[in-house]
Amino acid sequence: MSLQANLPDSSDFTLKQEKILVVDDEELIREAVALALSDEGYRVVKAENGNQALEILCAGPHPREGEAEIDLAIIDLMLPGIGGLDICRMIRHQQKELPILILSARGSETDRVVGLEVGADDYLPKPFGMRELVARCRALLRRRHWTLQPAQESFLSYQDITLYLNEFRVTVLGQDIALSPKEFRILELFLRSPNRVWSREELISQVWGPDFMGDRKTVDVHIRWLREKIEPDPSHPRYVTTLRGFGYRFG
Repeated sequence: MSLQANLPDSSDFTLKQEKILVVDDEELIREAVALALSDEGYRVVKAENGNQALEILCAGPHPREGEAEIDLAIIDLMLPGIGGLDICRMIRHQQKELPILILSARGSETDRVVGLEVGADDYLPKPFGMRELVARCRALLRRRHWTLQPAQESFLSYQDITLYLNEFRVTVLGQDIALSPKEFRILELFLRSPNRVWSREELISQVWGPDFMGDRKTVDVHIRWLREKIEPDPSHPRYVTTLRGFGYRFG
């Protein structure tokens, strides 16, 4: 079956030409997801196990001639060999900005939190509706597009923290700190509005976008990661404080 989709008639042409990797060892689910995405105009590549997925992802920003870089990965947790969580860890360890949507038959809160902890951007429990899957993919790709937009200012700073917008770089006390795209965006919002209190809903709207349908706890997870990277003592935060019942304040 050809992986090249028919060109869509929709005005959303640019987004729908992005390339999605579907990783699932259940052929029926893998083919159904691929068909649903292809029908929406996305280009789709498939893998039935973790090894195949990593071979595809290792092309990274330097795919073979004539191929396109993967723009979104849909990964099942329960894979033979290398599991979905391990694939997520490897992607994030390499500082890849690739959006990740996890699929799993295990839909407990613990499983969702673990998925977010290892770097997934969204979590969809099985069984799921194809319309919801497509909507979540569209939202993740749209947020990636926002993240990659060039910034007009050169830097923002507060005390020992400097955020270089054009370089996607952050320093604390002059030392480079590696942040994920969402951590970077959260810190940018904080630096633009010191002392403002941000609710979870406001952060989700600004960082994940208005179409986000995941768990609100993802905000807490990303705030914890950010504190671990910028705070002298993350257990007693100096920059990012929690106002219980309200949200988070920087400064």
